[in-house]
Amino acid sequence: MSTVAAPKRSARKPKGDGHLRRAEILAAAERIFVAEGYEGATIRKIADEVGVSSTALYMHFPDKGCILLEICEGTILQLLERNAEIAAMPLDPVTRVRRMLDAYMRWGLEHPNAYELVFTHVRQLSAIVNEETTAADLGARCYEIFSGVVREIAAEGRLRTGTADSAAQALWASCHGVVTLLINRPNFEWAPTDELLSVTLDGLMHGLVAD
Repeated sequence: MSTVAAPKRSARKPKGDGHLRRAEILAAAERIFVAEGYEGATIRKIADEVGVSSTALYMHFPDKGCILLEICEGTILQLLERNAEIAAMPLDPVTRVRRMLDAYMRWGLEHPNAYELVFTHVRQLSAIVNEETTAADLGARCYEIFSGVVREIAAEGRLRTGTADSAAQALWASCHGVVTLLINRPNFEWAPTDELLSVTLDGLMHGLVAD
């Protein structure tokens, strides 16, 4: 059950305010997509949330599919940039993998709407994000950077079990589960976030990687 509160409508913006920043539309649309799903999110609802007419919104985006796709691409691009930055650090591959996973989980918790939209609501995105989109390409590159560092660990003979592929997938899936549960079960008596993330990473890394 989603914990996202119903979006509040903004007051209608006066005509003199002119052009809106695309970021304002994207932020409003992101909240509505998560709260009501892709089918439930209409151009009118997004326009009401921002405080403009549907006609004014169409000046920025031709349809809601384009809005959804831009949100996806912006979200994955941020993760790609973080992964690339950490992967390039002159550090032990185990340290880099841990840092990438920590950054991934913290980013998800800092941006729950975007995380839910891109990484949890896969079915509603399937009609928009396909193999030919920039979003799909960015997602593949993001994972490839991460799994590439896991392959470095495997090449050093430090994996306790599995292959580089299965280890990378297990690490990613485990951290995704933690983020998703924290977002969707806020009333559960979770341990302090920093402690929970640290224990998760300790367990994963010690279980998979030999000293």
